[in-house]
Amino acid sequence: MTMLTNWNIRFWEYEFFSPHWLWLMCAIPVVLFIIYRIERSRKGEVKYSGTTSSQRALGSSWIGRVREVNLFIYGIIAALLIFAMAKPFHWANYDNTDKDYKDGIDIVITMDVSGSMLAMDFNPNRLEAAKEVAKDFVDGRDGDRIGLVAYAGAAHTACPPTLDYNILKQQIDGISGDYLEGGTAIGEGLGLAVTRLRSDSLKSKVVILLTDGMDGGDPDKTSPLEAASLAKAKNVRVYTIGVGSYGNAKSPVVTPFGTHYQTMPVEINEPELRKIASMTGGEYFRATDEESLREIYKQIETLEKRKIENQHFKSEPPANPSAFLNWAFILSLIVWSANYLVFKHND
Repeated sequence: MTMLTNWNIRFWEYEFFSPHWLWLMCAIPVVLFIIYRIERSRKGEVKYSGTTSSQRALGSSWIGRVREVNLFIYGIIAALLIFAMAKPFHWANYDNTDKDYKDGIDIVITMDVSGSMLAMDFNPNRLEAAKEVAKDFVDGRDGDRIGLVAYAGAAHTACPPTLDYNILKQQIDGISGDYLEGGTAIGEGLGLAVTRLRSDSLKSKVVILLTDGMDGGDPDKTSPLEAASLAKAKNVRVYTIGVGSYGNAKSPVVTPFGTHYQTMPVEINEPELRKIASMTGGEYFRATDEESLREIYKQIETLEKRKIENQHFKSEPPANPSAFLNWAFILSLIVWSANYLVFKHND
């Protein structure tokens, strides 16, 4: 019954899977002209001995007009059938109400847990604020596999991509830099996150990389741009987030007498984070407080849904020639009725 609900034949609103059939349109006026000339030149089958004027008086002029209209309708029917053969589809008529993002996104949250993440320009500090926002982000997902990588001077898989969000949130609560060597090895964290996205992952693979500092630059470790190249090769988009207020912030400093907080300049290698995002098709964001970090996660969620929706639409919407076939049937019925009622042929 869905076929009878579509009557839109505004062909300029459609796209076509087989547009080469549309070239047949060029033949329609030629064929119609030939038929018209044949009809005009065809001799009558009944001999009449009267004058031409009396013959015309006996005839019905409107019958000739009906024949011409019928011929014109034949041309329209042919055009409609050609449009149907070209496999039209219309985005507005494409029922995509059952979009399923569950099969769309594999995500690894890659979180900096170095000592500087304890800076107090977030409440209570950057790390705890990042944990809370990450857990809220997880709560907003539905069916996506999400994993967690923590890194400081080295990287650690806190949770492989999973659908068990309760376990994942427990792991988020438990991460810290206490069990990792000091430093900020961004390349190590990103590289490990990329490897945690399995080769059988679906088309949309995402890493959310969060840091508040600059890579330590250890030549024995993977550099951030090397990790970005790996992500690009594996079709992984990386969204980078620089965490920290502008200017100075109270940050922990380890001394022989313990850890003390001092006002320190906030240093984030934003050009490098932008390049990582640009290389992999992601985006760079700067979070200066917890609220802006929440907004960034929302933006990432929106961007990813839009990408998956576009992929879904482009996957191949079904051809829908029903409108053209409906009108071709109606016009054929009209022409057949006219021929039967007006032009009865006697054998």
